[in-house]
Amino acid sequence: MLLLPLLTLLSVVSADWQFRSRPDLSPPQLNITIPATKDASPGYLFAAPFSGFPDNTQHGPRQAAPYIFTDKGELVWSGFGLFSIWATNFQAGRINGQDILFSFEGSHNPAYGHGHGHITILNNRYETIRELRAGNHKISDKHEFHIIDEKTGLIQIYQPVPADLSEFGASKEQQWIVDAIFQEIDLKTGQVLFEWSSLDHVSPSESVLPINPGQAGSGYNSSDAWDYFHINSVDKDQNGDYILSARDAAALYKIDGKTGDVIWKLGGIPGISSSSFREQNPFKFAFQHHARFLSTDGKKQTISFYDNSAHGSEDKGGNEIHIADLSSGKIVEVDTENWTAKLLNNYLPPYDILSKSQGSTQVLEDGNVLVNWGSQGAVTEYTHDGDVVFHAYFDSGRLGDKVENYRAFKFDWHGYPTEAIALFSEVTEKGETIVYVSWNGDTETKKWRFYSLNSDDERTLLGETERSGFETILRLSKVVKERIVAQAVGKSGEVLSTSDSVISEKQVVQYVEKENRYNLHNYPLRDQSPMQTGH
Repeated sequence: MLLLPLLTLLSVVSADWQFRSRPDLSPPQLNITIPATKDASPGYLFAAPFSGFPDNTQHGPRQAAPYIFTDKGELVWSGFGLFSIWATNFQAGRINGQDILFSFEGSHNPAYGHGHGHITILNNRYETIRELRAGNHKISDKHEFHIIDEKTGLIQIYQPVPADLSEFGASKEQQWIVDAIFQEIDLKTGQVLFEWSSLDHVSPSESVLPINPGQAGSGYNSSDAWDYFHINSVDKDQNGDYILSARDAAALYKIDGKTGDVIWKLGGIPGISSSSFREQNPFKFAFQHHARFLSTDGKKQTISFYDNSAHGSEDKGGNEIHIADLSSGKIVEVDTENWTAKLLNNYLPPYDILSKSQGSTQVLEDGNVLVNWGSQGAVTEYTHDGDVVFHAYFDSGRLGDKVENYRAFKFDWHGYPTEAIALFSEVTEKGETIVYVSWNGDTETKKWRFYSLNSDDERTLLGETERSGFETILRLSKVVKERIVAQAVGKSGEVLSTSDSVISEKQVVQYVEKENRYNLHNYPLRDQSPMQTGH
């Protein structure tokens, strides 16, 4: 009869307790291999890591969810539990002057790189204020939601349709193709302001992904439709035109915002499809993600994007598709007067990273660049000139094996959670009282103040301490038998919130604090992710 309690105790002692005040949270523990330098941009890291293993059990983050971290690896906010289904493309933004968070939430099909669901929007108190869906009886995919001028949103859709595909090498049984669609939606009314269809404007002959039997997207039914184009990002410039990234055409397309016509195409694979531009300094890219307009100067536009240079599928010979040994973040300039394209910056990984799927490149306000390595589960920050000022993997140890993250960002963010402060107190065998406090999502607390309460609710100050990461600890060299409360104190000394009171519990097992939770070391290179065609 004593065996079960003993086993339970041993399992708790050996467990990885990150937070005593929030034992329900087990967020990824960033493996920071290059600590943030003084040249790193201010702000928090936004990511939504998940497992790249099909069974999603023993590897990858224990709790796949949207997260906010500091660049020291400290948790700021865990979205685990708030999102009931798979979430990705987690970002901060503004809608009509209001600071918000948003994330795709829905199903995830890793073999095809598709998702089906909606955009969940939170306010700065982490309350859900809206679920946004595509219009015209279509279902949103996971790849894109991008806010334009705080008033409209770009959303992307994969719509399977039947078609005669024989001219593209398909058999008579292969009759399904994906129509890659994007919509611009009024964020207040949900009205579709503009809708664009790839099949209306781009021939499947421009695809670099063959319609191969035996791999995902063979065209045999609507769930297995040939994803010839695969939009994974959309942006809009000041002239009202759009740029989209078509992964399976290995190209960027600029789209007329009135007619939907293709204005130009950048990229493509020589021998399969051609570019509208002549390269001034020869460069190539393929299977890219996350194209964004940076600036427009007359006939010249500067664009950033993530260059995978690799794909999760195979060509007709069964060979893995890649055009380079490394992925990279790129900034290019296109000139539609001389029809030239020029590579301005190329941000190569600090380790030998080639990601077959996913990825993002964000140019920060101070000119630094944040590159997220997609299926390789890592992120790097660079100065504008290309010096590495931060690098991390999105989990550590065995949980870091095949961890993936679709996009990562860095934002200034101020969070004001409405949930209660989490407080826990225990008394040790040595007669000490240890108090643990945290407040998920709070960015404003500068110090914590602790009180004991007698039976008449009269307060006695136990002590105060500067905030220390997600969870702050107060040690007292005495046993506190009264109830204990904690107050969150802001930078001007104002009380932000007060916790509910707790009674100290007797310490049953030893909670081991990690002085250096985020160990710095050269992270071993990992195998590539399982075969994937999309993301």
